[in-house]
Amino acid sequence: MASIRVVVVDDSALVRSLLKTFIDRQPDMECVGTAADPFAARELIREVSPDVVTLDIEMPRMDGLEFLSRLMKLRPTPVVMVSTLTERGAEATMRALELGAVDFVSKPRLGVAEGLNQLAEEICDKIRAAARSRIHRRVSAPAPAPAAADAPRAPAPATRPLGRLSTEKLIFIGASTGGTEATREVLVSLPPDSPAVLITQHMPPGFTRSYAARLNSLCRLTVREATDGERLLPGHAYLAPGGLHLSVERSGANYIARVRDGEPVNRHKPSVEVLFESAARVAGPNAFGVMLTGMGADGAKAMKLMRDAGAYNICQDEASCVVFGMPREAIAAGAAHEVLPLQRIGTRLMEQLAATSSGPTHRV
Repeated sequence: MASIRVVVVDDSALVRSLLKTFIDRQPDMECVGTAADPFAARELIREVSPDVVTLDIEMPRMDGLEFLSRLMKLRPTPVVMVSTLTERGAEATMRALELGAVDFVSKPRLGVAEGLNQLAEEICDKIRAAARSRIHRRVSAPAPAPAAADAPRAPAPATRPLGRLSTEKLIFIGASTGGTEATREVLVSLPPDSPAVLITQHMPPGFTRSYAARLNSLCRLTVREATDGERLLPGHAYLAPGGLHLSVERSGANYIARVRDGEPVNRHKPSVEVLFESAARVAGPNAFGVMLTGMGADGAKAMKLMRDAGAYNICQDEASCVVFGMPREAIAAGAAHEVLPLQRIGTRLMEQLAATSSGPTHRV
């Protein structure tokens, strides 16, 4: 099998050297060139046609976001961003994913050599996922303006009010590589009286707050990081904080969020398996499960438990996934009722919710 050919773009000579070393140690990949700035990178990419590019965000002469935007329009290539773990870095990373980057890794603030060595396996896994991803040519996408707290949301289309169904039902979403934009597309299609949505997106600490704020500025739902013990309300979406597991519990007549530390599950924290297992155990037939793009099998077994408990499950189809791993494994486990293109999932959830209005609900 041909090696994955990688170009490393970073203004730090140390980071370039470390990434090249990690890549060249792998039996299935090789670093075919490094560049210290986007102008040198442009010529190098044109010359060697890499399978994957790792790209720093903060660089001289042209920042990584501008270069990424141009690359996705002119020569779409799988890109893994290398970003700093700061509030500004997190916001820039979210923008990079919107522009078409497949995934990202965060540079440690201190001890770059030691920190990156600890991330070597993760970096190489993300390069492998990027090499298998589907990249589409991007048109210009203006950066979203920051939304004020009282800014008007997008108008809702005329739909039948969901009433008590919004309180009785819950929607559970699991995603990984490519999932930040896939989750956005599902959420923006949901009405403001949607049942509460719980989301586990594989993401490290420091990035989920910016991601939740970005989603909140775009959706008719209120989107925020989940807080342990809070009541789950219709019209709200709750994102697992990076580095913590999210699950659901019952408290009297209410559903509540549980946000806990713990060991990684399927190598992930937060883990989709943890969220979906709680959905099967606590919500049963009141749950709707959605598995979106991502590498690996996290959540597949628990999604089958959801189906066995009476939940209705949808998986994203291969053609619209960036990486088809997690949906493929869930489908293979017999967890899916439907396999749909990404753009159909939100609408189909609401159709199925209306169709089950007279079906079983949780009685307290």
